[in-house]
Amino acid sequence: MVPEASLAQSASTEPEAAAPSLPPEVLRPAIDVAELELRLLPLTKVELKEAAAVWRDIAKARASAVVEASIKLRASQDDVADSLRQKIADLTGQRNDYLDKLQLVVSAWEAKGGDAVLIGDYRAYRSSLVANEVRQSDWRTLLKRFRGWATDRKGGISWLVNIALFVVALIILFIIARIIRRLAGGAINRIPNLSRLLQTFLIVAVYWATIAIGLMVVLTVMGFNISPLIAVVGGASFIMAFALQDTLGNLAAGLMIMINRPFDEGDYVDIAGTSGTVKSMSIVATKVTTPDNQVIVIPNNKVWGNIITNVTTSPTRRIDLVFGIGYGDSIPRAHAALTEVVKAHPLVLGEPEPVVRVHELADSSVNFVVRPWVNTKDYWSVYWDLTQTVKERFDEDGISIPFPQRDIHLHQAVNEIDSKSTGTA
Repeated sequence: MVPEASLAQSASTEPEAAAPSLPPEVLRPAIDVAELELRLLPLTKVELKEAAAVWRDIAKARASAVVEASIKLRASQDDVADSLRQKIADLTGQRNDYLDKLQLVVSAWEAKGGDAVLIGDYRAYRSSLVANEVRQSDWRTLLKRFRGWATDRKGGISWLVNIALFVVALIILFIIARIIRRLAGGAINRIPNLSRLLQTFLIVAVYWATIAIGLMVVLTVMGFNISPLIAVVGGASFIMAFALQDTLGNLAAGLMIMINRPFDEGDYVDIAGTSGTVKSMSIVATKVTTPDNQVIVIPNNKVWGNIITNVTTSPTRRIDLVFGIGYGDSIPRAHAALTEVVKAHPLVLGEPEPVVRVHELADSSVNFVVRPWVNTKDYWSVYWDLTQTVKERFDEDGISIPFPQRDIHLHQAVNEIDSKSTGTA
């Protein structure tokens, strides 16, 4: 380690007095980072510009000392090489400390509207200085510097502590987000006239919004400047908006479906030529299960852009059946049989009253329409029961259900030549 007396002498030679208008504490090389951050708060843009120039010169002086020690190391013998490497590691640690403080001053200067070009020059100087020194050092020196950084309270130990705190903060954040999601779910479920799809979407949105806001708070508390991150996310979002136009269309369609509620989970629907029960819906796609248990995922822009038929949204439905009898059968008898069968079924509703009428004189049959009303959940049970019961009743009453018939008339054409040869007219 470099003796304190040497550090004090070096500090006395560094240009602390270059800017007499600045508080001397701001330019003290040994100042703590947290204290420096507080002392920078009242400084103006002009004062911060002067402070940045002084701190750059302080870091430059220490970087020059590192370079001189590195040159001596190249010409040294093995017996003194280790001590020189240790000295380089110590000097590098001090220089990095000064560079961090320079970065802090530059960030404060930028936040108060400093010259963007000059600020870019300062940051480029810092990056170039560190990168070139690493490239010029031998592996033993780099290993020594890494060991010194890893055991330094402001270096590796500080990073480990910050990482541990960040992991703990994330765990706590996810626990809090789950609690908020549970509370929000209870409140949202009590709101009337909200579909389950919209309820699910709102609960998920609350959960991820809590995580996003909490993450920004954690990063800010840990000292990270999230302004560049927000700018990057904003720019990336603008680019992705063009690259993901179809996905954004699905998002917009998903919101429209959730707001207008043309269907809900559990409804039987006909969408874009696909019939089935709505199993689930995300902001991007709708998942439908067909009667034969196929799972079909339909993009939301295809759903919202097509005709949507919701079969189960109404509490009652009308069944439309057609039964044909032969032309030789009695229409009053068939009408009475159909009416009796329909009204005898326990699941057929009395209101609206079932309709049984002669509907059509078809090619091979006289067709009756039978239109009873049932609860939606009983639709297929009644449909199948009536179809079977009517056939059995017609068989009992001797009423036929004709199959298509066609009469074919054959006409024999007499050849004119054959008629003359036989003497017939």
